[in-house]
Order: sequence, then C-alpha cells, then structure tokens
Amino acid sequence: MSHLVITGGAGFIGSNFVNWLCREHPEHDLVVVDLLTYAGNLANLESVLDQVRFEKADIADADTMRGILDGAVGVINFAAESHVDRSLESAAPFLHSNVTGVQVLLDLVRELGIPRFLQIGTDEVYGSTPADVRFSEGDHLNPSSPYAASKASADLLVNAAVRTWGVPALITRASNNYGPWQFPEKLIPLMITNIVEGRPLPVYGDGLQTREWLHVIDHCTAVWAVWTGGEIGTIYNVGTGNDVANIDLVQGLIDLLGASEDLITYVEDRPGHDRRYALDISRLTTELGWQPQISLEEGLNGTIEWYRQNRAWWESIKSGEYREYYERMYGDRDQPAE
Repeated sequence: MSHLVITGGAGFIGSNFVNWLCREHPEHDLVVVDLLTYAGNLANLESVLDQVRFEKADIADADTMRGILDGAVGVINFAAESHVDRSLESAAPFLHSNVTGVQVLLDLVRELGIPRFLQIGTDEVYGSTPADVRFSEGDHLNPSSPYAASKASADLLVNAAVRTWGVPALITRASNNYGPWQFPEKLIPLMITNIVEGRPLPVYGDGLQTREWLHVIDHCTAVWAVWTGGEIGTIYNVGTGNDVANIDLVQGLIDLLGASEDLITYVEDRPGHDRRYALDISRLTTELGWQPQISLEEGLNGTIEWYRQNRAWWESIKSGEYREYYERMYGDRDQPAE
C-alpha cells in the first residue's frame, strides 16, 4: 500500500501533526521517521503507535531512506535541528540535518518519482523584520543564526530542485510554535515549567523582542491545507498576524499561573538576536482559505494545563541531558530561550 512519510515525526511539531492526522484523517497509511535525538521522543506518539509504522532513521542516510521512501505517495519533512542557542554552540548538527538531510530527501524524491514533497520551514530565514513591515514569501532571505542559515539553505535547495529537475516540492515558513510536547528549552514551556518549579525566569536583553505565536494545532491545519491544495513550487507563510513582546508573554504566563514577577531575571542578550519576526500570511489565507482558530489566550491556557498534567515528561527531560547542556552553556544560570 502506498504510504505518506512524515520525517521528524517524533519531535514537537511533527508529533503533533502525526497525532492530528491520525485523529482527523485516519484513512492515511503513515510511516513516521525520526532519529530520536535529544528532542525526538516516542512518548509523543504513544497514543498512535498502533496506527503508524515507525522507523528510526537519519534523513541524511540515503540508503536507509531509499527503502523507507520507495512507494511513498509523498513526504512531509519536519526533521530539523531547531534551537538557535544550540546552533551558536555548534553548527555541524544543523548542517547535517537541515542541509544535507534535505538534499538527500530531494534526491530520493526525484529518483523514486514521489509525487509530492513539503519542506517545513521557519520565519527566521527572513531575519529581523523592520517595524511596520510584514515579510512576504518573495522577500529576501537574511538569516542571523546558524540555525536560520541552515533552514534558508534548505529552502534554496528545494527551490533549486523544483526549477532544475521539476521536483514536485512546496515550502511552508511558520512563525514561533507552542503547545503540547514542546521541548522545555523553548520560551513558553521553559517559562511554564520554571514557574511551576519556582525557578527564575531568564529573559534575554530588555525582553522587547517581538514574536508571532502560532499554536501547533493551527500549524498542523495549515500544513494540511498546503499539502492538499498548495501549488507546486510555491512558498506559504504561516502565522497569526499578532505580534507579542517576549516580556509581555512572560508576564502573561506569570498572571495565568498566579506567580510573582520577581521571578523574572534579565540576562545578557544572545549574539545576533533578531528583534522582530512578522509574516504576511495573505497568500495562505487568500489562496487556500486557511485561518488560525486558536487565540493566544486559549492556546496558553491549554498549554499550561498540558504541562501541569504531564509533569513527569518534562521533569525527566530537565533533569537529564538537557540540564547538562544548558549548564555547560550558561554556567549556573537558568537558560533564556525562545
């Protein structure tokens, strides 16, 4: 039977998509691929493992991926190293997964005649957005971090494959995601879990960097809209149109959790920190009729409740390899994030 391959399917966004797809479109035969590095976790897929076929594999391993992709009806690539701070420590893993891995997938899609490939991208490829501007898909790429540069490289490889070889590929570029199963090095889960633990809330610089927050389920519906209706060779921005300063978001979480603002600790800003991200999503809304459905307030309340109910999941992460990582990078400080 022909199958749809979801790479990076045990990570935050990928696992939410797999769970959503199994729930909303159970007729699809799914093969989920993940290397299960630090942010990939089979627990994220526990409720659907009997509905999918799981393969532990590196997307940059052409021989293994050829066997997995043979006969596939399509590939949706969520696989990526994604944390900016980790990319500042070492860019090598980001180049391996986000550049080499994507090229391997594109080569195999072409070789095997797979009819559709979707690359999941990020708004960070545009770089910092000037005030009163929202970047559209045709704007120039100006990445600031090794992570963003690796994702921009992936997008360029996809575009080149479409133009040179006619590879049937599309790209989405989404704003900051949040929701269940997000690894607790990112801003929202870090703040929630630190508040629950009574730990300091580290905020970079003055905290006035602004981001456009997208609930992961809204992202899932956008990905499906692009997958089912998007035009080959086209890029689609995915966002909400609502910008929020980091410090306002942190203060909102403090209010929702009934904590004290005394927990906020301002720390030295990170190198090359983009001031603002903002997307023009009119192509997605006009051409495909997609609209975000989950307000930030609703989404944050649901996310807080999820982390309260799944404390064992994130406590095991924060006490393990992740703890060693950010103590190595930040000494005895808690880690700022986004």
